[in-house]
Amino acid sequence: MSDSSPLPPVRLHPEAELARDALSTPLLSRAARLARWAGPETRVDAGGGLVDEQLPAAAEVLGLSGDDAAADASEAWRVALDTGLVEIVDEEEGTVTAGEDMALLTGGSPQDVLAVWLAALETVLADASVPDLDGLVAEGGEVDLSALDWDPEAEAEFLDGVLGNLYLLTAGEDTPAGAPVPLPALAASVIVPSDMGEPTNDVLEQVSDAMMRLDDQFRMLEPVGLVAYQPVDETLMAEADEEPAAPVDDTDVSRYGMVRLTPLGVYGLRARLLEAGFEAPAVGDLADKGADALLDGTAAFPPGAAQAETEQWLERRESLAAARELLAAARGSDAGAPLRRLRCQQALSLVGASAGPALREVLDDAELGGLARVWLTEHGAVDVPPPSEAMVYWLTIDTVAAQLAAEGNSEELRALVEGLAQQHSGFFAAVWRVDHPATADVLEAMGRLHPDKKVAKEARKAAFKARSQQGG
Repeated sequence: MSDSSPLPPVRLHPEAELARDALSTPLLSRAARLARWAGPETRVDAGGGLVDEQLPAAAEVLGLSGDDAAADASEAWRVALDTGLVEIVDEEEGTVTAGEDMALLTGGSPQDVLAVWLAALETVLADASVPDLDGLVAEGGEVDLSALDWDPEAEAEFLDGVLGNLYLLTAGEDTPAGAPVPLPALAASVIVPSDMGEPTNDVLEQVSDAMMRLDDQFRMLEPVGLVAYQPVDETLMAEADEEPAAPVDDTDVSRYGMVRLTPLGVYGLRARLLEAGFEAPAVGDLADKGADALLDGTAAFPPGAAQAETEQWLERRESLAAARELLAAARGSDAGAPLRRLRCQQALSLVGASAGPALREVLDDAELGGLARVWLTEHGAVDVPPPSEAMVYWLTIDTVAAQLAAEGNSEELRALVEGLAQQHSGFFAAVWRVDHPATADVLEAMGRLHPDKKVAKEARKAAFKARSQQGG
């Protein structure tokens, strides 16, 4: 994910619900159980880890068994230590006591619980960036770091980039809820250059290697509650000459791994993105802000997120006062003003008839009179004065300018452009005179979008006249 990538607005679950999710994650719940288990006889080594002799007892407390029991208990202990659930009393003696933050899990606020969980997440993310050292143990039990091709900073950046792309792909308001991302697609998103057509064999090999790294990393990140992960099918990693035990479907992409962020994961990654200086909007952020912040803030939101944000904003205000504030904020001749007026019009569509007086107050306003007439007519008003021809043309330019800003050269905008040229004879002969800052830009866009070459040429001529009139 590049620093310039626009982040989608997300709908966060309530903090109380997220805190319950955090407490029920396998890793944090194990860390809390070990913190309660630790006592005067508990001993740690120089690095703060449980001494080997006590790992079996810790695993038993956690109900763990099997080959990974000691390793899982050791990881849970490290999380307990890093999050402040346990503290070292005497480094020489290796004694410990319950940490001050243990009380936050039982008596703290949801924000307190989530702060502890975020600390646990950082521990796991750091561990996930460390390669497997099992094959690098030399004689005497020491790790041969000279045989390790590992750049800690690059590895952390790789994982951050993957998680950032996962956030972009799955966390948006308009993304289907719970839709997982295939692991190959996620790996390719950080490996394959955006301007590369057909990936080379070397790039495909890099994607394959990245998938294997991510398979290990997501297996580590699932117990902390960041992701829901379906691992890579083990049969894919079997030797080429081995026959699978049962028939397999080579077209089943899920065999290559599927991952999605959990609601807790969305919260956690957004917190990390904010900490890193990204703008990571969430629905509800603007509810206590002014109308100017609402209209500007939702300008780049997808439609569903913009409506959800606006609904929360309106819930806190009386309809008539809200309408007046929205209309005041929609004024302006700057480049962002047309889109603000479009968002204002969409917001006013959610307001009841009691807002009518605010719309009548702006009927003579050059910038707002057109949208006011539309709103009043749609709400059944019968005494709405007809707009002047100049107002109709001004509103047309403003509407197309807003659609250009919101959607670019979309099919919907192309259809709108075709319809305008068909419905109004002499449209281009009149519209270039409209005193609107975006007139020339809109006409140039119409010339670019209209499929009829003759009509497109008329639009370009009108754009040239408008540009000349504006002194450009």
